[in-house]
Amino acid sequence: MRTKPSIKRSHIVSTKKRLQISSYNELNFQRTKIKLAEILFVTTFPPRECGIATYSQDLILALNNKFKKSFVLKIAALELQNEKHDYKEYIYAVLETDNPGSYIKLAENINKNTAIEIVLIQHEFGLFRTNEADFISFLKSIHKPKIVVCHTVLPRPDEKFKKQVQEINDSVDAFVVMTNNSARILENDYQVLQEKITVIPHGTHLVEHSNKEVLKEKYKLTGRKIISTFGLLSSGKSIETSIDALQTIVKKEPEVLFLVIGKTHPTVFKNEGEKYRNSLEAKIVALKLQNNVKFINKYLPLEELLEYLQLTDIYLFTSKDRNPAVSGTFSYAISCGCPIISTPIPHAVEVLQNGTGIIIDFESPKQLAEQVVLLLKNEKLRKSIAANGIHKLAPTAWENSAIAHATLFEKMGSKRIILRYRTPEINLNHFKNLTTDFGMIQFSIINQPNLDSGYTIDDNARALVAMCQHYELTNDEADLEYINRYFNFIKFCYQPDGSFLNYVDENKEFTKQNSENLDDANGRTIWALGYLNSIAHLLPAELSNNAELLMHKALKKVRKIDSTRAMAFIIKGIYYSDLNKSSIQNKSLIQHFANKLVQMYKHEAKDNWPWFESYLTYANSILPEAMLCAYLITDETIYKDIAKKSFDFLLSKIYRNNGIKVISNKGWFTNGEEVDHEKVGGEQPIDVAYTILALSKFYTVFKEEKYLHKMEIGFSWFLGKNHLNQIIYNPCTGGCYDGLEDKYVNLNQGAESTVSYLMARLTMEKYFNQKDKKSTEKMTFHKKAIKIQNQER
Repeated sequence: MRTKPSIKRSHIVSTKKRLQISSYNELNFQRTKIKLAEILFVTTFPPRECGIATYSQDLILALNNKFKKSFVLKIAALELQNEKHDYKEYIYAVLETDNPGSYIKLAENINKNTAIEIVLIQHEFGLFRTNEADFISFLKSIHKPKIVVCHTVLPRPDEKFKKQVQEINDSVDAFVVMTNNSARILENDYQVLQEKITVIPHGTHLVEHSNKEVLKEKYKLTGRKIISTFGLLSSGKSIETSIDALQTIVKKEPEVLFLVIGKTHPTVFKNEGEKYRNSLEAKIVALKLQNNVKFINKYLPLEELLEYLQLTDIYLFTSKDRNPAVSGTFSYAISCGCPIISTPIPHAVEVLQNGTGIIIDFESPKQLAEQVVLLLKNEKLRKSIAANGIHKLAPTAWENSAIAHATLFEKMGSKRIILRYRTPEINLNHFKNLTTDFGMIQFSIINQPNLDSGYTIDDNARALVAMCQHYELTNDEADLEYINRYFNFIKFCYQPDGSFLNYVDENKEFTKQNSENLDDANGRTIWALGYLNSIAHLLPAELSNNAELLMHKALKKVRKIDSTRAMAFIIKGIYYSDLNKSSIQNKSLIQHFANKLVQMYKHEAKDNWPWFESYLTYANSILPEAMLCAYLITDETIYKDIAKKSFDFLLSKIYRNNGIKVISNKGWFTNGEEVDHEKVGGEQPIDVAYTILALSKFYTVFKEEKYLHKMEIGFSWFLGKNHLNQIIYNPCTGGCYDGLEDKYVNLNQGAESTVSYLMARLTMEKYFNQKDKKSTEKMTFHKKAIKIQNQER
């Protein structure tokens, strides 16, 4: 196995001074003497126009957006002596690649600067052409850990070239390559050890996937079938291959328009001006294709570029260069949902497998025309290829690239590098997109709500809780519309016998699925109604009165329910309702269900198994949380004792190695077994969210900072601290992916996962970022968290 970045150090920062927490994962370092480690990027950088400059800008932005107070990123920009740039970003230093003295000066600077922990060099052979010896001497002179990122790895080198790469290998600590093929070439052709190589694919942008026809209208392309390519123009792109193919394509698809997006490569322009572009334009005129080709001769802003790619029906990559290891343009197109037709560069061969795209021969207009016509006539096939591509490249999102790089930094650096995830802003976009005038839609295809999936009271009940949480925190009047909508859905599902049905189709008809046992759905609904009642003082009188009345009706016949989790949800609902208006009847009902749970606990619990059942399944944390709620209403200490013992037992099974791994839905954990932490997959966002909600309740009652600490670790699961080191929450859409599997993330962003994330995020906001928290708790939490982590290690 190739080395993969992995978090191996605990989330610990030692300091003699007390630290104040300004948000749940942000330490106020201004009051300490801690100096963050610096990572120096040696790279081209905008406004220099080249692929590596854009790559570095995107990666640095992603790292800064993903992590806070973990490290400082600095840039040493690559330039030529006669080619200077006016940088908008702060530049630490400039390395003139055609000036031998500049290499010596920068190396001396790096060695003297004790803050610089790691030097990362973006490498492409053309950047150091004619100065290879100076570059290798530069690497040898730096006495810090060094990482070389190889943007090109050439196979079958001659002896001179092989020796250069091996000298680089002798001088650096690690290589990053972007494809498995590149890793194999480094190993086999250059004898680089596997353990020195980390594969981190070229990053791609998260995209909301806007409506293609709406975008075509925006850019005045309505009615056209768009094929496109983009990138800095040069003869290596072989655009003439596509133009030659157009002769055949337009005979069968006359509405085709070929967009050639991008200005001429600066180096090409410097050496030969617009010679290549002019030759293409002349060919277009000669072939009478003026109405079928459009040049967009500029360097597009990212947002505009991504929109052009989203409106593209087919993306063409026709490079005739056999050796490029990876193409950023190619990656961006796939992430935007473009079906790809590509020549067989190594990146394409590796990615475009199993229905992810189409490979054609180099410089083959005939093959290209055949495949374009095939795809244009088959919309279903285009959509299938696009969906496959999106799923294939999901792990390459810049957020995931940032996590992979950061974990490599942590692995290679000193103990000063400790990763702290930045909290995303609260984003309700996808939450609201899932909501119609009737209620919240159950499922989503990627981030597009799937109305055919219908609605459930489960999702609308949880959505009601989440929106009530948001309204409590923000007092945003716009929330009331959604609170009413989810409440009205619950009323719609209410039945004359006092129960609730769960499943409703897109036509607002109850489905046959309602014949199954609906106790859990009824329990969740009572939890939601209780939570709504708990904020009655914030609600319009009519809504609060209706909520109280429906809750009263729903509780009349619940005593017959004996589903474990349904009873727990009911206890939670009554607890929240009693925060607003307590009653003897409600207290009696809580005792009824709590006593049932006590009986279950006494029947199953052993010294090594203090639990209610003989197995751990789904939504486990609501059981001890419900017992704690029962204690808070009744003051029965047995409820409190069982809550504490059972919850700490559960936490011991799902928190290991400074991370969380909830019980997999692929196989429950049975008493007498050992939790198989090597078995991965089947982790659901809802279980992580329920754990965070329970942790917050236990912290409120017991004031043990270990619960706050575990909330932070648990929430980081959504942000990428999981076995795949990939995001589960999508900050672009505001949605949450449906599950963490063994080797992939389920990219669909349905109601259950999206609402679960939002409940967890709002809980974190309440407990870690509220101004009315006692300053003493803020000041001492980090010290105690350090102590807890040391104990757990």
